[in-house]
Amino acid sequence: MDQPQHATATEVCRRLSGRLTDDVVSVVQSQFFAGEEEMARSSLLLNLQYEGVGITEEEADLIRRLLDDPHDPELAEVAVVATAPPPAYQFSPTGPADAPDPTGADRVIAGEAAGTGGRGVRRVWREPLPDAANPATWVYLVQVPPGADELRAHNAISSRLWVSRQEKWPIEVVQEGRPLPPYQAAAVTAAQHVWAAV
Repeated sequence: MDQPQHATATEVCRRLSGRLTDDVVSVVQSQFFAGEEEMARSSLLLNLQYEGVGITEEEADLIRRLLDDPHDPELAEVAVVATAPPPAYQFSPTGPADAPDPTGADRVIAGEAAGTGGRGVRRVWREPLPDAANPATWVYLVQVPPGADELRAHNAISSRLWVSRQEKWPIEVVQEGRPLPPYQAAAVTAAQHVWAAV
């Protein structure tokens, strides 16, 4: 995958976060990063259909750039919507009393973020609204400098978290200075700082 395609894949995953299920977005990101483009494209298109997630014309154009055949019939099966839906979640800096303890994951994610050039880590509690694709959970937002490889950072941090703790939390990698899609913007606004680079 060349650099323009890599950037396009990153943008597609960024836009569909919170709309597709967490596991699907994470797997697609990992597949793109690993160079398994065919599997990533197939996973993306099939799950957009299966989960009934609509995409905008602009998003369809981005996905088309990733396909070997821009007229792929699988893309034609995905619903096109006029505008992307607003985030189907509420975000809070603190979780409910019965929320899982995040401190172990905080340490692992902060350590891996520091080792990969990250600038900061935030954590937020996500509460789904009725139409949400995902359950209530902690979500991590890892800030990286401009030009950083978001797919590489996501893969490194999520892999380290699984190896160290056998835990999977949604991890959103966000570049400094880049406008964020509504889901990530809402999450960042409510999140609390876990770690910041000196």
